[in-house]
Amino acid sequence: MIIKTPDKYFLVKGFSEGDTELNAFDNSLLAAGVGNVNLVRMSSILPPAAKEIAPIQLPYGALVPIAYADEVSSIPGETVSAGVALGVTDDPTLPGVIMEHHMHGSEEECKNIVIAKVESAFRQRGWKLADLKFAVVSGKVEKKGAAFAGVVLWT
Repeated sequence: MIIKTPDKYFLVKGFSEGDTELNAFDNSLLAAGVGNVNLVRMSSILPPAAKEIAPIQLPYGALVPIAYADEVSSIPGETVSAGVALGVTDDPTLPGVIMEHHMHGSEEECKNIVIAKVESAFRQRGWKLADLKFAVVSGKVEKKGAAFAGVVLWT
């Protein structure tokens, strides 16, 4: 195994503006508390029995597994949204499922869509959804803006 399987997680979100779209994205990472680490994008599975923790200060430069969504825009007045949701069962031997969504549109719409994705994933697996958590953020773009939401996996 190259990387130890994470046993903890926390949700993050942030919206920010920047001089360029890339700077807006970087600033949204800073707003979410994950701007000074190397994000390693994961797919949609939360390891079995992983426990939620309060967000922590991550070590500078750390390799951080994360499932995330982001949306960037350079259109003034446009609303951008990003969200993540995760569901777990009552069975600690089963993994949880993480879903992401990003869009040009409202926070409420993004939340509804990302939650529906988790519910669908559980139906597809034949599992009972015991608990659901989500982090969704949106912002109205002034010049160049970015929304970011993620589930940080940690050991």
